[in-house]
Amino acid sequence: MAEAVFQQLQRQFAAHLRDPQAHAAPAGIEDRRLQIYRELFYNNVEDCLAGAFPVLRAITPDDAWHARVRDFYARHRSESPQFHQIAAEFLRYLEEERGEHPDDPPFLRELAHYEWVELALDVAEESLDAPQGAGADGLEAVPRLSPLAWSLAYEWPVHRISADFQPEQPPEQPTYVLVWRNRADQVRFMETNAVTARLLQLIEEQPGVAGRELLLQLAAEMGHPQPEAVVEQGADILRDLREREVLL
Repeated sequence: MAEAVFQQLQRQFAAHLRDPQAHAAPAGIEDRRLQIYRELFYNNVEDCLAGAFPVLRAITPDDAWHARVRDFYARHRSESPQFHQIAAEFLRYLEEERGEHPDDPPFLRELAHYEWVELALDVAEESLDAPQGAGADGLEAVPRLSPLAWSLAYEWPVHRISADFQPEQPPEQPTYVLVWRNRADQVRFMETNAVTARLLQLIEEQPGVAGRELLLQLAAEMGHPQPEAVVEQGADILRDLREREVLL
């Protein structure tokens, strides 16, 4: 009986901390003490999100930012107890629960995803193989995409958004971004294009196929009149991606 009462008190206390306006505090607790907990819990979550989404925080007025965070804090139910997963939970809230709000820029979800990627790769548990010895070289080698490399496409130019640049309409062409973590555990970003993005997709979808064959397939898809020109240019792309440790 006592345990049930204690659990009910815990739920009431937690509900009040999440949303003080909608849920009354447990009886008999001084409001001054409750305020300490209200501020402590909320500030921890808000500080985490501000650090994980620095651009989004910088371009959002204070009132709109805190209203957005408090809505997440009050309504969302996280699936992970790990503190570094709060950013992923916030992204899930934006994509699945928040809906449309007049204070939200049209690129909100894509910008949040782009900023989250850096944290996700930084804490990813995968690791890169040690550099291999001599083997097939150049176009005869079989490229393999690093498990810590993500090729992404966005409707909005998320890598350029800042306090001075907040577009109201997306450009005609998508934005392609490559994000990866190298062996020095540094997360890197690079803008690419549709051709490189498709090449990386082919590498991922067709393991065991040599670089030359992949480039010839790419040339065929493009309907290029000079396939060997695509192979020649693609060789430089493959070499550059290997040097950056995007390809293994």
